[in-house]
Amino acid sequence: MTPADHRSTPAWSHVEEFLRAHDADRIPHPGGTLLEHLTRVAALLADWGTDSAVQAAGLCHAAYGTDGFDGALLTLDERDTLVELVGERAEALVYLYASCGRAAVYPRLGRNEVPLFHDRFTGQDHTPPEEDLRAFLAITAANELDVFAHNAELADRYGPALYELLTHTRDLLPTAAWQAWHGRFGQSARST
Repeated sequence: MTPADHRSTPAWSHVEEFLRAHDADRIPHPGGTLLEHLTRVAALLADWGTDSAVQAAGLCHAAYGTDGFDGALLTLDERDTLVELVGERAEALVYLYASCGRAAVYPRLGRNEVPLFHDRFTGQDHTPPEEDLRAFLAITAANELDVFAHNAELADRYGPALYELLTHTRDLLPTAAWQAWHGRFGQSARST
């Protein structure tokens, strides 16, 4: 499924209308606008065979901002709005992704039996269920792969470290996601 195919999917049209109403089509992002990026992420997740809740979360993953993207389309007080739009599971995944304190979480992934997540909004640590961890990693892989495809400087600076992280967690990734990452960064990892 290409991003254009994804945009034309009726199931997502109400979500994309919502994102446009919140200016996602006007916010610059590597590869065009935030809306274009979000659409490509959801399309990658669909290509990788993730379920519709994970795809919806990928489409909305920046709704509350992220640890790497300050802009937020909604405040945390508006979580119910997103629940109504995409459902409880997808919204919970958006929150998990947005709340991730990457500097604390990334070093823990793939190195601990029980991955501990640091919620940057509440300051609390928690352990997500494996299903949520799998979704988080798929969204992370799709998000960063799209960013790196449109920004060589970021790819050079952060790609190898994220590839190493994903190497440690590859059993939790969709096979197609790992193959995409390995195809993009595997050769450079072997030469370092």
